Amino acid sequence: MRGKPVARTSDRTSSDGPDRSDGPARPGPGGPGPARPGATAVAPMAPGRLPVLGHALQLWRGPIAFLESLRPAGAVVRVDLGGWPLHVLTDPDLIHTVLVGEAQDYGRGRIFEKLRPLFGNGIATTDGAFHRKQRRLMQPAFQRNRISRYAELMCREADAMASSWSAGTEVRVDREMRRFALSAVAGMIFSGDVDQPAVREVHRSFPIILEGMLVRTVMPKAFDRLPIPLNRRFDGAATRLRAIIDEVVAEYGPEDRGQDDLISLLLSSTDAETGDTMSAEQVRDELITILFGGTETASTTLSWIFHELARHPDVEKRVHAEVDAVVGDRPVRPDDLAALTYTRSVFEESLRLHSPLLFTRRTLTPVTLGGVAIPAGAEIAYSPYALHRDPALFRDPTTFDADRWSGADPSRLPRLNSFIPFGAGQHKCIGDAFAVAEILSAVASVASRWRLTPVPGSVVKEVPAGIPLPDALPMVPVPRR
Repeated sequence: MRGKPVARTSDRTSSDGPDRSDGPARPGPGGPGPARPGATAVAPMAPGRLPVLGHALQLWRGPIAFLESLRPAGAVVRVDLGGWPLHVLTDPDLIHTVLVGEAQDYGRGRIFEKLRPLFGNGIATTDGAFHRKQRRLMQPAFQRNRISRYAELMCREADAMASSWSAGTEVRVDREMRRFALSAVAGMIFSGDVDQPAVREVHRSFPIILEGMLVRTVMPKAFDRLPIPLNRRFDGAATRLRAIIDEVVAEYGPEDRGQDDLISLLLSSTDAETGDTMSAEQVRDELITILFGGTETASTTLSWIFHELARHPDVEKRVHAEVDAVVGDRPVRPDDLAALTYTRSVFEESLRLHSPLLFTRRTLTPVTLGGVAIPAGAEIAYSPYALHRDPALFRDPTTFDADRWSGADPSRLPRLNSFIPFGAGQHKCIGDAFAVAEILSAVASVASRWRLTPVPGSVVKEVPAGIPLPDALPMVPVPRR
């Protein structure tokens, strides 16, 4: 049985409180507000600040190392990106305060605003009452019975991918996982051959957009308007993708709204509290959000899972043994996934080691975090990647240890609030159950047929992105049967 995270008392200052995420932005008794007694005027500055540039050059050259280097500076650390001050949280309890305990005092923040040219007013970029309404409208699409239907498609797509490989013939596993994830998500969204141009455009635009997303989110706003190749490629891909999905949505008439695909479901959904429905433009924005949310995390995590399995033969053998016991010689089915408990632990450990790099929030009122007074309108940031590798929170944090998730040894479980790969609180990823089913179906389908071995001489490097990517993952399928 899977154990629960163990709560331990933090040795860092926390201002956690009750979940008041549905209330208006306001200071409350003992909650955020003007500086409290003992609060410092400013957070400690991260080392290495340069005139004018601040820490931008460090973040540009090595964002992963820079974010991990902030831990010793304190629980709240000031980082300057040109003229943009940023307060980075390194303590899990403070992050929980921002995401859950006092979430009503924080908006989405700069990173999400800079993604609006792609995501528009989708659930990933909005906040407040509008965000809550959109979440209610979209929630039926991610209920358990729907996930089971989507899982049937995922298992078919994963089986088709694994069946297409040839023994001894090199495959780029990172590209294969991206194709699989895009096909699985596109199959959920679209229906019929008429939408294949949209699927092709997703495959074409996705790598270009991923390339530009991290750079655009951390650079000054003026950077977005520079006519450099990266911006031209990003803007062109975003424009093409939005336009073709607009075309697909426009083709859906009243007679199409009883279908089982996601477009039909979103067009016909009605908010039980307000009676509102979604406009075609809003459906477009949500579809793009789901496309990227269901593809980036899944494809990147799958790539790292197969990389880690190749690096840890004992773990690989246990996954193969579990898949053999549960699945046997037949294709993977949705009802197999719940029984793949060790495989689920491998997934969680891979996700811990290879997590999203940076998220932001913006203060809507003066707050105090960890003894630091922060004014309204300030930018707050946290790094799940750095958090999940904190030695104060995870024993041997850089070691791949799938057994830490089993619960057999409670001392090895992560501390409460320290593992947040899908976020937390009112903005927690709405499709986390979808992602779990997507990843487990692919791992099991591949593991039932193949053992993936690295190409001799290949060295896998971590490339900074929304979730750090492998630069390339060439592997050779070896038959297991």
